[in-house]
Amino acid sequence: MKRILVTGALGQIGTELVTRLREVYGADNVIATDIRKPEDNAVVNGGPFEILDVTDGKAMIEISKKYNVDTIMHLAALLSAVAEAKPQLAWNINMGGLVNALEAARELNCQFFTPSSIGAFGPSTPKNNTPQDTIQRPETMYGVTKVSGELLCDYYYKKFGVDTRGVRFPGLISYVAPPGGGTTDYAVDIYYEALKKGKYTSYIAKGTYMDMMYMPDAINAIIKLMEADASKLKHRNAFNITAMSFEPEQIAAEIKKHIPEFEMDYDVDPVRQGIAETWPDSIDPSAAMEEWGFKAEYDLAKMTEDMLEKLRAKGIK
Repeated sequence: MKRILVTGALGQIGTELVTRLREVYGADNVIATDIRKPEDNAVVNGGPFEILDVTDGKAMIEISKKYNVDTIMHLAALLSAVAEAKPQLAWNINMGGLVNALEAARELNCQFFTPSSIGAFGPSTPKNNTPQDTIQRPETMYGVTKVSGELLCDYYYKKFGVDTRGVRFPGLISYVAPPGGGTTDYAVDIYYEALKKGKYTSYIAKGTYMDMMYMPDAINAIIKLMEADASKLKHRNAFNITAMSFEPEQIAAEIKKHIPEFEMDYDVDPVRQGIAETWPDSIDPSAAMEEWGFKAEYDLAKMTEDMLEKLRAKGIK
């Protein structure tokens, strides 16, 4: 990777990924794009930035050519809860944008990354230690687009030789950018509310386990996969990766170690709870570990300590 285009660069993943890529590969070599351009934004002001609607395939190719990119990291998508509220829009953005990004990569011979998700699994998928290769019958539009995206990336590799790579992300937890409408967002919101109010009302029910990962591990995983020896990648796309699996009461208990007065109650959102119940309780990342050396550094305890420290440093209290 020498010249990298990132779509959806102002989202939860993109905000931190662009910053890290610019540190590693040079600010001028990472072109951030998004559908909006806010002022006083570190991503916008820290290097090349272009406004891009990913459903405009012509514009995507033009920007890619303008900067002579050799890598496209396609992050732009509607997340699970938002996608379920707007399924047609989710299909148009998630799939239309992906096809356009893959076509740009094919035409310009670019290396390509796009994330899948544990949302690609469904209620008939084994829930515990979910295998890398297993049944995938999701019941949400977000899940449908993710399974379709996995297959499409495999197709572009086999049919056109595009160097496509990807991971299935679990819920991602970050102190930098706010979440964007995912089912696992409670695991971010809870830290903010713990510091601001000393209490939190969870929209996910007690006992609902979901895989999670701290954003620094997610960013490192993307870069490590993209730099991996292609000859060792048997799966190439949609690698299972995870760092931890917990239910709301466990994250609350960890926070109480730092904020003893913290309290949590429940007001379950049937939509997001319904989505969560179709996802695995835990997944098996062994293929990623074996094929490109994936390893997470943060567990729940280490992440909680760092999250609270970083949020306090930002003035959240």
